[in-house]
Amino acid sequence: MTTTTPPATGVVRTTAQAPKAPKRRRGGPAGRRSTPLTIAMLAVLAYFLLPLLWLLIASTKSTQDLINSFGLWFSDTPQLLTNIRDTFTQDDGVFLHWLLNTLLYAGVSAVGAAVLAAAAGYGFAKFRFRGNGAAFNLVLGAVMVPATALAIPTYLLFAKVGLVNTPWAIILPSLVSPFGLYLMRVYAQDAVPDSILEAARMDGAGEFRIFLQIVLRLLAPGLVTVLLFTLVATWNNYFLPLIMLNDPDLYPITVGLSSWAAQAQNGGAGASSDMLALVVTGSMISVVPLVVAFVLLQRYWQSGLATGGVKQ
Repeated sequence: MTTTTPPATGVVRTTAQAPKAPKRRRGGPAGRRSTPLTIAMLAVLAYFLLPLLWLLIASTKSTQDLINSFGLWFSDTPQLLTNIRDTFTQDDGVFLHWLLNTLLYAGVSAVGAAVLAAAAGYGFAKFRFRGNGAAFNLVLGAVMVPATALAIPTYLLFAKVGLVNTPWAIILPSLVSPFGLYLMRVYAQDAVPDSILEAARMDGAGEFRIFLQIVLRLLAPGLVTVLLFTLVATWNNYFLPLIMLNDPDLYPITVGLSSWAAQAQNGGAGASSDMLALVVTGSMISVVPLVVAFVLLQRYWQSGLATGGVKQ
């Protein structure tokens, strides 16, 4: 149906004569599809998901089915609940101790590293002091040093002060995150306006109060990003706990499952023959908290990465 619209200029224009929205060109940037790129993305998706799928399927099998059946399909007699029950009851429930230890180490390290990185990054971004550039370049250099290379010197240092075989031997080294400091410095440069800081100072707020009540809220997406990176790094850390801890009750889940895997290999077909299924099931359970953390915090994580990657 055709209707008329009285315009202010006195020119009568019908809807049939209204300017049409420009048609999107077929094959334009928004609608362009590349077959090689799609195949490459599917290959990458399979590369990342196939190990997880194998782990999920393998956790439903017995040790015999793990060896004799196809890896990417279920056995005739799935026993996921039995494997989970045996995993949590093996060796008087030591797996639950390992899981709680890992939660403690990763949780405290992630929160502490995020707060320290935010404070240091905010200081580098908003304060000028002698040696600012040299100190930040030193931080950039520390990003290139692998944590494994520092494990032995850290062990010798902690042995001198009696911190070996304690939870602090895992938590204290994990609090230092050069990459997190770099990310928070870049993020704070744009996310914290100087005008807000000046207004807060004129109202009489101290620097510590400004950081706690204003800066931390503005840096929330970056904080979550550093928290997730540190959480994953500490959760998957193996070498540092291996050399720092001697008591099995203090093991994180990585070292604990490794000790079970060693028992499975040494046990052969004897009493430890069922240990292999427990190692696989324990590995599957250990992945669940990380997946939940990423699903719950992915919105902040993506925002933090995008803001830190663009310089305005």
